[in-house]
Amino acid sequence: MKNPRIVVDRTKLRENLAFIASKLTDHALSIMAVTKVFNAHPQVIALYDECPDITYFGDSRIENLMSYQNSKKQKVLIRLPMISEVPEVIQYADISFNSELTTIRQLDQEAAKQKKTHRIVLMVDLGDLREGFFEREELYDCIQEVLKMDNIQIYGLGVNLTCYGAIIPSSKNLGNLIEIQNEIKQRFDLSLEMISGGNSSSLYLLDSPTDILPEGINNLRIGESFVLGRETAYGADYEQMHQDAFTLAAEIVEIKEKPSYPVGEIGVDAFGKKPHYVDKGNMKRCIVAIGQQDVALDDIAPKDKAIELLGASSDHLLLDITHTKQEYQVGDEIEFSMSYGSVLSTFTSKYVKKEFIR
Repeated sequence: MKNPRIVVDRTKLRENLAFIASKLTDHALSIMAVTKVFNAHPQVIALYDECPDITYFGDSRIENLMSYQNSKKQKVLIRLPMISEVPEVIQYADISFNSELTTIRQLDQEAAKQKKTHRIVLMVDLGDLREGFFEREELYDCIQEVLKMDNIQIYGLGVNLTCYGAIIPSSKNLGNLIEIQNEIKQRFDLSLEMISGGNSSSLYLLDSPTDILPEGINNLRIGESFVLGRETAYGADYEQMHQDAFTLAAEIVEIKEKPSYPVGEIGVDAFGKKPHYVDKGNMKRCIVAIGQQDVALDDIAPKDKAIELLGASSDHLLLDITHTKQEYQVGDEIEFSMSYGSVLSTFTSKYVKKEFIR
């Protein structure tokens, strides 16, 4: 079986890596490549591992960090550690992002057992309202306690923006991170190695004529930009990059002339939602063998612009091919462009095959 499948163009992905890596190193920024979007697939990891400008591999799942322990890149757990996984964090992560003193104490105790020094990045919430210290004094109190620990080293500060609250990085809010760094230096005589100023949504600041990345930010965490060739604050594509390094292919299993409006009383669908339909008369409909168990409908778009997405159940994706120039047949494939969400979900799905070309 070969379908459905996600097709990865190694050449295009390698060129994407080179472009972003050059941009960041030109601005004296270290690079943390986020590996969760492709589920730390070994063939993609091998390609990333070849890039000398990537210093860190970051992932939210300890299982992914475990899978590439042979890499010489530094491994970073970028989701706040669960207390239940503390032994694995110490064993497999060089660095972890943290915002809870209770967890850090557990990390310190476990690091002592494993005879290691574990580095942490303390996360600061600058308004996106996901993880991190929101009140500065709470952060400073935490630092004071951590400095008493024997097996924990405060390695840096980090911030996350756009992922939850969709707050755009700016010189103003990221400038607050630099203010906090300076206050930490003054209060504790503590110099920090890493000031991580966010993810791919901070990239636009490197090109903006009106806003700049504040001096002192020295690291960015890059996931989507490598994969899809765009910055993510405003979703602008880079002309020098490939937006199609990843393509989804699904096979047609049925083509029929059918009404556009279901026949009978409408209840709820397989996911408990009541759908709404527009009666467009009869149409040429096709089904491809992939569904919402693998990918969300809103996260893909047919490359053939004449195809309209109609809907999906868990295993079937329904399409309107009435106006296509190509005469599709059962067994043909339809290709889809992908979003960050669809790359993430299809790499996670064991039912979607992974193919690497070039």
